[in-house]
Amino acid sequence: MPSYEAPVEDVLFLLNDVLKVEKYGNLPGFSDASPDVLSAILEEGGKLAAETLAPLNVIGDRQGCKRHDDGSVTTPEGFKDAYLTYKEGGWIGLSLPPQYGGQGLPGVVNTIMQEFISSANLAWGMYPGLSQGAFAALYTHANDEIKQAYLPKMAEGAWSGTMNLTEPHCGTDLGLLRTKAVPQKDGSYKITGQKIFISAGEHDLTDNIVHLVLARIEGAPEGTKGISLFVVPKFLPDAAGEAGERNALSCGKIEEKMGIHGNATCVMNYDGATGWLVGEENRGLNAMFVMMNEARLAVGVQGLGMSVVAYQNAVTYARERLQGRALTGPKNPDGKADPIIVHPDVRRMLMQMRAFNEAARALILWVSLKADVLHRSDDEKAREEADDMLGLLTPVIKGVLTDVGFANTVNAQQIYGGHGYIGEWGMEQFVRDARIAMIYEGANGIQALDLVGRKLGRDGGRAIMAFFQEVGAFVAANKDNEAMAPYTRPLKQGADDLQAATMWFMQNAMKKPDNAGAGSTDYMHLFGLVVLGYMWALMAQAAQQGLAAGGNKAFLEAKLTTGRFFMERLMPETAAHLARIQTGADSMMALPADAF
Repeated sequence: MPSYEAPVEDVLFLLNDVLKVEKYGNLPGFSDASPDVLSAILEEGGKLAAETLAPLNVIGDRQGCKRHDDGSVTTPEGFKDAYLTYKEGGWIGLSLPPQYGGQGLPGVVNTIMQEFISSANLAWGMYPGLSQGAFAALYTHANDEIKQAYLPKMAEGAWSGTMNLTEPHCGTDLGLLRTKAVPQKDGSYKITGQKIFISAGEHDLTDNIVHLVLARIEGAPEGTKGISLFVVPKFLPDAAGEAGERNALSCGKIEEKMGIHGNATCVMNYDGATGWLVGEENRGLNAMFVMMNEARLAVGVQGLGMSVVAYQNAVTYARERLQGRALTGPKNPDGKADPIIVHPDVRRMLMQMRAFNEAARALILWVSLKADVLHRSDDEKAREEADDMLGLLTPVIKGVLTDVGFANTVNAQQIYGGHGYIGEWGMEQFVRDARIAMIYEGANGIQALDLVGRKLGRDGGRAIMAFFQEVGAFVAANKDNEAMAPYTRPLKQGADDLQAATMWFMQNAMKKPDNAGAGSTDYMHLFGLVVLGYMWALMAQAAQQGLAAGGNKAFLEAKLTTGRFFMERLMPETAAHLARIQTGADSMMALPADAF
């Protein structure tokens, strides 16, 4: 059975030495997160993930969720007990506002826990993860009455949340949705329609499930301009605020999926269910985007989490599996073969995974701190800058981290050879589970189009120019530091390639939009390499400073070596992405559809 160990030491290095979390001490909640407190929280959270959640991962995959004749659903063995442990420990409300029962700690602390949980048990983690996203949407857009009715229960974990967007005929193009909402005299609405692919749509973990449902009010405009958002609970709150009368909604079936079997992905039927408007009429997408953006960042964390656990197990196998001899002579002379970790091609795959994982974790925490600034700072300029960078990087994080995260689970499976294809070793489950992250919450091709088509040009390109300026300033500040040259020189070349690609789009995409579509995925991955390279440059600088101060020599030197590998072996791919972008769309779009 696979194992998992939370990377607490690496997280603390990033927070304390690279990102300097103490400089955020003026923001609400950060004063409660001293280094000692952070270390204790992460140690305890890592232990929970490794000892309670990870052992349930295989069980959840094999048992799956079961729908009963009355439409109720039971989760796999052990899931409910683990949820109660998580709930009683206050983990769900870790970073939620204290006025609704949360602990108010920095959002970055919750982000770290999301990684730990995604590595340990992705399917289980989706239950509380979706609740946090639903909480955010209600907190931002609901009226006080709705907030008081639902948010304390959700922060406690007594009630969970979902989002209901997709319909059988309507995926990304939400303007096609048909679910209708009929106004009632008491101010509520009757919701009728069918939603599909609803993660955690029905289960036995909580007393109530709070569905956020997109629907069209009778007479509303067609397309996305006529969509509203509604809160539609499984049980209607009674006079005491508890789960009362059953609402007119049900789970029609559980989808049979490739992976994440432990999460109940439901077809949800709404048959005149009672719901209440969240936010303004016909502005539902605006309200739901709060949850969707949080979900996209969380899915990026899932991609990282799956890559991390796959890497950890691949390393263990590579150290123990004896096959062949090293090209430079036996490394295990007393045995009949050497461990496969001596072979350069196995090292190639392991180093690719490791170099990605450590940079992706840094990126997630860097961006999460910007989210804390956005939500907690009273400095308007700082909030604007944080919002710009969040908007720009959300599609990069979702798309790149899940694409590469999946590829890394495949590499880990490859290291296992034939055993990687056999269920008992766990690698094939990681591959199956990781694959969904490239699809849900907006398929990665859509993320790339969002980046190129919307995010680059927003506010006159203010965000991308700020990113170029920040990276350029870092490179310039280190131009005379020869120890940093192995990191800054490749970073500068990658940033130059990204600037050239950006300029090419400016010159060629407006007159021929297919050029933007043809190059969007390459641009997203080019951007991903540059921002991950920037994270490596920051880590290398911190590692060199740590060595000079007498820090952990083995840990810090491993950082420098891994960063050098990234710069030497992965960063040069920016040139290939640029070359593909600059070919345009001609050959891609030339064949008529019936020639395929």
